[in-house]
Amino acid sequence: MEFEILEVAGLLFLGYLAGIINTLAGGGSNLTLPALMVLGMPADVANATNRVGIFLQTLWGAKSFHGHGKLPLGDVGSIFIPLSIGGVIGALAASYAPVDYLKPVLLVTMVSMSLIILIRPSVVMPEPGTVPNRVAETPSSWVMLFLSGLYGSFVQAGVGFVLIMALAGSLRYDLVRSNALKLLCTLGFTSIALVIFVLRDQVLWIPGLILAISMMLGAHHGVKFAISANPHSLKWFLFVMTLCGSAAALYF
Repeated sequence: MEFEILEVAGLLFLGYLAGIINTLAGGGSNLTLPALMVLGMPADVANATNRVGIFLQTLWGAKSFHGHGKLPLGDVGSIFIPLSIGGVIGALAASYAPVDYLKPVLLVTMVSMSLIILIRPSVVMPEPGTVPNRVAETPSSWVMLFLSGLYGSFVQAGVGFVLIMALAGSLRYDLVRSNALKLLCTLGFTSIALVIFVLRDQVLWIPGLILAISMMLGAHHGVKFAISANPHSLKWFLFVMTLCGSAAALYF
């Protein structure tokens, strides 16, 4: 598959924006998935190819958060159990089934998230000093993490919002640590999905790596902003991104 210079430039630009958006909130794949399909890829191939950028972006972002001491790892083993189970099921489903019917689910999820942030911001912004819950103590987080892995492996777009609801809403991590853990969780189920997509020969590596380069750069700058930003700024950025994601779900 050959690409023009403008197409490469477009992928680099959208990948950079997606890297920032995915690091600070979620929904960056609402930019990259349509872009890959505009280049002529079928939906399943675009969905698989997009995971190359997601994998490297989340790896870089999680490493950067860890370097700043913002990636809590104490309960990560328990977090990965439901996430991985959902991830395997979602990736297998994505490899064989169309993704179009999930658009209403994506739309409802992001609109609901927007309303929660607007009406009850404490759900995603625990009070300073709040001690996070453990997965074993909060059955709701187990369910949310399973659904996050299931949905994230299936279609990716918008999974960050579901993860934030699990990590900030159920487990009560602050937004910075929720975003850091969100990247690590996304890395986990994306790894599972990517292996399955590669085995199914659904990944186009050149556009995937083009996206990955710019998404890693976006993640680098996103982490720097997350570390230094006011928590309320992060909340409003999250709110705006959910609205944008809702509009994207309606359009595409």
